[in-house]
Amino acid sequence: QVQLVESGGGLVQPGGSLRLSCAASGFTLDRHAIGWFRQAPGKEREAVSCISRRGGVTKFAASVKGRFTISRDNANNTVYLQMNSLKPEDTAVYYCVAGLYTSDLLAYWSTVRPWDYWGQGTQVTVSS
Repeated sequence: QVQLVESGGGLVQPGGSLRLSCAASGFTLDRHAIGWFRQAPGKEREAVSCISRRGGVTKFAASVKGRFTISRDNANNTVYLQMNSLKPEDTAVYYCVAGLYTSDLLAYWSTVRPWDYWGQGTQVTVSS
């Protein structure tokens, strides 16, 4: 059974940091790209970042570039999203996603199209 389980969310003050983790099971992680999406109340779902199956290529939304980093540990079936300099507008539920890696996946990474599996999400709240 495929599972993606996010953890690490919580309440943080503006300017603070959080590290989200995504624990994967039930599939071969190193054949899949991993991404993160987020959705704030009343807003559309937004792609945040993704990482290729061996970590050589990463993508970021313009709104988080320079503040967020993504990494993966295939040996431990875990992907991380390090979030620094957090802003109130980063408040959202963050979802981990996985998609079987293909040559054109990265071209569509910011859409839902390539992502086969979704986690349940973890809440991130940035507030003073």
